Amino acid sequence: MGNSDNHGRGGLGRRSVLSAAGGVVGLGVAGCIGRATSSVQVLAAGSLAHTFEDHIGPAFEAETDIEVRGEYYGANAVMRMVEDRTKHPDVIVSADATLLRDRLYDEFATWDVEFATNSVGIGYDDETEFGQRLEDGEPWYEVALDADEGDLSIGDPDLDPLGYRAVQAFELAEREYDLEGFRDELMTVAYEEPDEPQMMAGVESGSRAAAVVYHNMAVDHGMPFLEFPEAYNFANPELADHYATVAFTTDEEEYTAEGRPVLYNATVNEAADAPDGGRRLVQFLVDNPDLLVDAGLRVADGLPRGEGTLPAEIDV
Repeated sequence: MGNSDNHGRGGLGRRSVLSAAGGVVGLGVAGCIGRATSSVQVLAAGSLAHTFEDHIGPAFEAETDIEVRGEYYGANAVMRMVEDRTKHPDVIVSADATLLRDRLYDEFATWDVEFATNSVGIGYDDETEFGQRLEDGEPWYEVALDADEGDLSIGDPDLDPLGYRAVQAFELAEREYDLEGFRDELMTVAYEEPDEPQMMAGVESGSRAAAVVYHNMAVDHGMPFLEFPEAYNFANPELADHYATVAFTTDEEEYTAEGRPVLYNATVNEAADAPDGGRRLVQFLVDNPDLLVDAGLRVADGLPRGEGTLPAEIDV
């Protein structure tokens, strides 16, 4: 895939601020001007911050008069917050469908809807040496190995699937190109960004030259994106068995995530304060694939797709 389109260039704008905990809290347009008559609380993967704040939230509110109040963290952190009840969302959205089911089913959820996919690659500043070498067609793995420490950032693999997918991509690339020790060497020089929504902001500000991100995150900032080959971009469901040959185990929960295609899913918390609004929002995701595509996501064949016994209000 070539360079991304210029959707949503820049930061999160007036609808979002950084919370003290390091996540992104969406304030919502209606929160500023007092139009919405109700709200729905969303706890979502950090890669979807712009998607909800700039695309889904405003359109959902315009249609329903329900304000979306979002907070965005790495999906591992999202699951942890729900499990320990640090956060009490109505809607929970993950960048790894299996992660949500493994961690939340039975106690916090009994169903979910898969609604979008994504691909992994490198978002970069084409005015840096790193970016210029990519623009010149040099193999990304050679550029990455030559880069200064901290030039390339990845997500924290203990906090979000994007982080452990970066580690898994490095391992698959090591095998693909017979680069002995590549994964470990790259992990010693890559910066682990604990705040997933800020990864491309770091590239945009000049703090980093590049970041291993999802396609939509580069789109959010109007920056070029070098998509990894299908062998390790986690975008092709037909390669699921190949992706599953690598795995990463998180430190805190000791949760082992096998490599698997990127698949976003959403559910409504069993103890939601606004379950009706939550179900309406999930249905809105189902009904508006064009909004998701505009935000840089993909809606692959077979999506949306439900798992578990869906509520009567959800029609996929």
